[in-house]
Amino acid sequence: MKKRLVLFVFVLLATWTLAGCGGGGSSNAETAAVAPRGQNVSSGNVEEGKTLFAGTCSACHGPDGKGVTGLGKDLTTSIFVMERTDAEVLAFLKTGRPASDPLNTTGVDMPPKGGNPALDDTKLMDIIAYLRELEK
Repeated sequence: MKKRLVLFVFVLLATWTLAGCGGGGSSNAETAAVAPRGQNVSSGNVEEGKTLFAGTCSACHGPDGKGVTGLGKDLTTSIFVMERTDAEVLAFLKTGRPASDPLNTTGVDMPPKGGNPALDDTKLMDIIAYLRELEK
């Protein structure tokens, strides 16, 4: 009898715990974090991202994101960007890629935050939202 009571209590607690984990809506940030590759749902502001891109990224990646020969890659067709989640692209933008990195094929530093330390995570997410629009 005591074993059944313990088992019943355990099952009841497990049910309550699992019920508390499910349901409810999700925010864009949650959706972006679990979206399959190529199906990102960015929480950033595309228009703000376009403005920030023009002021920081366009020098190397061009005003239309199609790249500048010898400086920055074409971001409209970038497999690197397309295959990564927004969180992964955010982490990349925050750290950049030095010219010495074997994966850097331009031979030019990609500075952290594009060389603009004023770009916080929110502004970088705006840029990522704009990049996602360029992919379409």
